[in-house]
Amino acid sequence: MTVKRRRSGQHHGDLRNALEQAALELVSERGPHGFTLAEACRRAGVSPSAPYKHFADRDALLASLAARAFRVQHALFGAALDSAPDPEAGLSAFAAAYVRFAAQEKALFDIAFGIGVDAKRHPELVEAGTALRDLLMPAARAIAGDESAAFDLIVRVAAAAHGEAVFLQQGILGAEPEPLASAEERARETARAVIGQVRTSAN
Repeated sequence: MTVKRRRSGQHHGDLRNALEQAALELVSERGPHGFTLAEACRRAGVSPSAPYKHFADRDALLASLAARAFRVQHALFGAALDSAPDPEAGLSAFAAAYVRFAAQEKALFDIAFGIGVDAKRHPELVEAGTALRDLLMPAARAIAGDESAAFDLIVRVAAAAHGEAVFLQQGILGAEPEPLASAEERARETARAVIGQVRTSAN
């Protein structure tokens, strides 16, 4: 199918989404720091002045995409938790879903963790990140007890899953017959090991 590009300056019915999609394509090709706001405008087929209705600068555009990444994660991780019979299985399923998100949504994963913007300047990003943390906290509290220990548990499980995700993206796991499935299972196993350590320390 041939996609017609809009001439620069032409009216766009959904400018915000068009710019975000253009930026997402550019991130897929070049990484989160490999493009300018002007290039996103050209890719979307709008004038260079168009984005300022929605985004003050490139960081604002990337922050909006990072918030989108967190919302996609929220849906995936929520489904993983809902499918689990208990909190331990829920956090293990979250670890596997984290790896799967990185594999299936590489550009959003790179944006979520690689843009380096000051989140405090972007309320939408803070809100989405907070919602993601709040989603995971009940399962973590059921295992770890108090708020601080629960947050520490989430960080440890997520950090292990993040490592698996990065190794997978970089092709370090490429010699395995099914790299994604193997990475997901290792993330689950590590989550269970971390949870076991937390339970032992609490007793």
